[in-house]
Amino acid sequence: MSNDISMKIVKKIDVLSESEKGWTKELNLISWNGADPKYDLRGWSPDGEKCGKGITLTIEEAEKLCAALNGELSEEDIPF
Repeated sequence: MSNDISMKIVKKIDVLSESEKGWTKELNLISWNGADPKYDLRGWSPDGEKCGKGITLTIEEAEKLCAALNGELSEEDIPF
């Protein structure tokens, strides 16, 4: 059995930050192993050949996260 994992970046959405070493934290729409694309948040090497651990979200999960962040960021009592 093969342990190969394939991925295809369907859409680059945004680069959220960049480290001093050039790694970027990106939000993309990615198809893993030919499955339906999911929203994906993870770090990428400067050449785009390596990626760090991250999370993938279905559209439903992304909508819930967006609503939660909108609610949190609209509060006047943000603790930082």
